Amino acid sequence: MNIDVPSLKILLKLLEKPDYKAPVGQVKPNDKTKISEQTRLCRQLKEQKYIDYSEETTKIKLTSTGKEVLKLELKNTPLSETELKILQGCIKGAIAPSQTKITPAAKRDEAIEKAMQRGFLEVAETKIKEVWLTDEGKEFLAREYVPSGGGNISLSKGMIGDYLRFLRKYLGGSTAPSFNNDKVQKWGDDEILQLIKDLDRELGTENYLPIFYLREKLQPPMSRDEVDQALYRLQRQDKLEMSCLVESVRYTNEQIQSGIPQDIGGSLFFLITN
Repeated sequence: MNIDVPSLKILLKLLEKPDYKAPVGQVKPNDKTKISEQTRLCRQLKEQKYIDYSEETTKIKLTSTGKEVLKLELKNTPLSETELKILQGCIKGAIAPSQTKITPAAKRDEAIEKAMQRGFLEVAETKIKEVWLTDEGKEFLAREYVPSGGGNISLSKGMIGDYLRFLRKYLGGSTAPSFNNDKVQKWGDDEILQLIKDLDRELGTENYLPIFYLREKLQPPMSRDEVDQALYRLQRQDKLEMSCLVESVRYTNEQIQSGIPQDIGGSLFFLITN
């Protein structure tokens, strides 16, 4: 299988990053690549399932329901004061969340999310925030990619070195493809829940376990996405709650990046068992 050179360079640049994850600006194919072109390449790679990414809402706008709500008399409006201010700010068209002038940002983002859930607002524009390599992407680089066509590919020594280290790590000691293995079976959801409880007790985190402790235990054999999906399943079953990180000074950047990015607000960082 083959992909174009700019897309290949995005994948190779991810290999040098911790957990094969990085802010989108750090994996540009080259310094001259425009944001619009990089966005197109990333969306194409996601369609091919080689990468995944988190997105940040850059603009919001009123829905038809939101427009109708603003026509109601103030005493009859179902909106909070903050929600009303946000909706009124969108009357003339789509705006950036920061243009609402509401502080702190956490309060603003919470109100925006609530208004979206109630159908008064919708996302008008997003931008890619962080990008990471999927299991399919790793398998593609390790076993499926075959250069084709004429000409040369210009790669730095660093890229080649990172690729060779990745291959040794990914293929080392294995004689058969591992891509189709059901890795989740190695850690069932209930086992993960018990592990969270055990770690919380051992570390004394008082039912507020930072997610990076769990990732250290589960990754590998599980991938980052597999861990995230297991946590979401436990959350849907009301066995687990996840809370955002508000004060980050106590943690390193790598620890902070272990959180689960959200379109609005901070990353889900603390694990709370019910």
